[in-house]
Amino acid sequence: MMYWNDDDHADEVRAPDDIVDIRFEIDCRLIPVDHAHALADALRGVLPWIAEEPSLAIHTVHVAGSQNGWERPTHGTSSCLMVSRRTKLTIRAPRHRVDTLLDILPGTRLDLDGYALTIGPGKLKALSTETTLFARYVALDLTDNADETAFLAAAAAALGKLDIRVRKALCGIPHPVATPAGAIPTRSLMLAGLTLPESIRLQQQGLGSHRLLGCGIFIPHKGIDPIKSPTE
Repeated sequence: MMYWNDDDHADEVRAPDDIVDIRFEIDCRLIPVDHAHALADALRGVLPWIAEEPSLAIHTVHVAGSQNGWERPTHGTSSCLMVSRRTKLTIRAPRHRVDTLLDILPGTRLDLDGYALTIGPGKLKALSTETTLFARYVALDLTDNADETAFLAAAAAALGKLDIRVRKALCGIPHPVATPAGAIPTRSLMLAGLTLPESIRLQQQGLGSHRLLGCGIFIPHKGIDPIKSPTE
């Protein structure tokens, strides 16, 4: 399902550094496919304050769709992901938390449902100035069986509260995020034709709920081509 409404070119602005991504090296061979809750829970054990920090978000660990003939398992299975040395753990954080994260997390060993992940050094990465953004998982206040039309309408309403106009939007198929309390319904969402201020605001504030579970976190996307599944 797609909205499409061409508009003026994006304004020229530079991304501020009050919120940044910190990309940590990790030492980890395998990680559960549905690891978002375990990762958030493990990080809360080290940094209890993250649950009270509204500007902080934890990207899920993402790996390539296939490696040497290996196909990435789908969500809702007990399978694991094969993690390469290039894979990073990324945390989006306000600037005033950066020094704490860079000081405490390197050397920390997390237990993700029986799989070990050791965090290495981190480097800062500024938010993108791209005006086409993509979120693998967006959790809105909808029922499990809400269709694409309902999802896009809810997304447009939520974006409107951020003073972001929907020009081009494309959502993906449902992808529930597993938690001990039950699955959280989500869909992927791509937005194109944003102005640069809108793009930066969306990256800073996110969309919907469950930011610590990797939901509502927008990253740059190269174009309006059809979106692949978050498992690809």
